[in-house]
Amino acid sequence: MSDTRPAQVFGGESLLFLTDEQLRQGIEAMFFAYRGFTADPDRILAQMAYGRAHHRAIHFINRAPGTTVNNLLAILGVTKQSLNRVLRTLIDDGLVESRVGTVDKRERHLFLTENGRALEARLSEAQRVRMRAAYKDAGPEAVSGFRKVLEAMMDADMRHAYTKLRDTTS
Repeated sequence: MSDTRPAQVFGGESLLFLTDEQLRQGIEAMFFAYRGFTADPDRILAQMAYGRAHHRAIHFINRAPGTTVNNLLAILGVTKQSLNRVLRTLIDDGLVESRVGTVDKRERHLFLTENGRALEARLSEAQRVRMRAAYKDAGPEAVSGFRKVLEAMMDADMRHAYTKLRDTTS
């Protein structure tokens, strides 16, 4: 049974007051939802001896074909050494192609190969199925609210990167 209190309005703003226990339950729900959200792709990746870092790289290269290594570093927030290990594996396995920049020869632009796009499609379809079902169950108002909550939880620089990516791929 839920222990929510009604929202109160102060100066035109609605403030929702939650107890510490309700916040803890929300945190736990996020942990378990994330486990569910990553479970299907994790099974696919495990068959290839890949992990979530590989998945994230594949996802963002797919979302922004031709992205630079430096841009991918900024999006993922990982070290250059860590990303290089992941990219080396994906390139060696024929899933990612690295092309020298046409303007700046020091830049490396990343593209998924046909096999990389096929893997990305399998991984994202598993997540879209789960997310579509959850969104359908929750309804449009909850979907909008969920996105607002996620965006509000992002650090400002990550929210900027997310908005930029969303705007360029829409």
